[in-house]
Amino acid sequence: MSGARLRETIVECLSDAQSDSLEVQQKALQTLASITKVSPQNRNLLAHTHGAMHILVILTKSSYSTIQSLALSVLFNVSLNPNLKQSMAEMETIYHLSSVILCPIFPKSSRLAASLICSLAMLDKNKAKFGVAGTIQSLVEAISGPRSPASHHLLSSLAELVQFHGNCTLAVQSGAVEVLIQLVESTEGEDLAGTSLAILSLLARFNEGLNALRKTDGIVNTLLEVLSGRCMLSKEEAMEILLRLFEESEGCVRDALRLPDFSSVLADLSVRGSRRAREKAGLLMKKMMDADLDSYLDGNPLLLQWNMSLDCGFLIGILVKCSERKPMIFYIFIQLCLSRRESIPPPAGQVNYICSLHLTTRLVERSREKQRFCDGCEKFVGIE
Repeated sequence: MSGARLRETIVECLSDAQSDSLEVQQKALQTLASITKVSPQNRNLLAHTHGAMHILVILTKSSYSTIQSLALSVLFNVSLNPNLKQSMAEMETIYHLSSVILCPIFPKSSRLAASLICSLAMLDKNKAKFGVAGTIQSLVEAISGPRSPASHHLLSSLAELVQFHGNCTLAVQSGAVEVLIQLVESTEGEDLAGTSLAILSLLARFNEGLNALRKTDGIVNTLLEVLSGRCMLSKEEAMEILLRLFEESEGCVRDALRLPDFSSVLADLSVRGSRRAREKAGLLMKKMMDADLDSYLDGNPLLLQWNMSLDCGFLIGILVKCSERKPMIFYIFIQLCLSRRESIPPPAGQVNYICSLHLTTRLVERSREKQRFCDGCEKFVGIE
């Protein structure tokens, strides 16, 4: 279709979209949705046609669900052009979109409105506008309601908006942390839980979000359940949150040490996880060992309980097989041996165990920790 003909078609469709006939309106909007779906040039042409955007915004307020959703579809298509996002994000439009996502009567319109919010919010200059318009509070309220086809789109919009610090503060004040934790703990969908964890990780970058997470009852146990049973992407986000919590809160480290399965789950992820998961698991294990345990664990069996939850044979397997992660595991194993001393008997199969230790020490001939590692092992297995 030539440029001149395309302009004529757009003008004609905009005229028909204002018709009193529902059928004529619907056909015109379907044509506009079709010509803007794949062509950036067509989107620019429509956006710069006099009065076009105003007409489409008005049609999103139609009492007919079909007309409303088609108008939102056209606006969403247009918003895909980066150069048009700022001009589209007028406060009147934003206020209206915020009200649409709270309307359960038209679920398709709610989903499209959330998608449009997400698209417009990808421009950083637009993020603050949504905060001023109350969109954050509307999103949190909508997410806290019954699950719907729009739930994932609502979460995606919130994830985009909370990257701006001011919006993060508004989200925390609106109770987003509690709502998102409920989604993480629910069994209604891996996608919803994963996106919720990603948003919690974004919130944890700022003090408001981190403090809210730290004050959440059982947060460490909740994240442990994610590490034990969710998909790898969810596990990565959970470990990112744990790292931030461990950096700021000794109480969270203490809670982790009290969980018998925590260290074994981390050890497993340090071997079988994705590259990102392995790195984060190693950092978490190091933080647990590097924590100033003497300040609150002196004379307390808590450390011993954590050490006993680690399977020595499994750790040795990591030492021997995973050369790229040896230094981290060496450090953990040294601390483990030194803390146990002779109070705990060595694992079964002592000969194989000592052979494994010998093989391991050969792998660390250039390591500064070699002597301390050997000393710890000798004390542990009772070698004179």
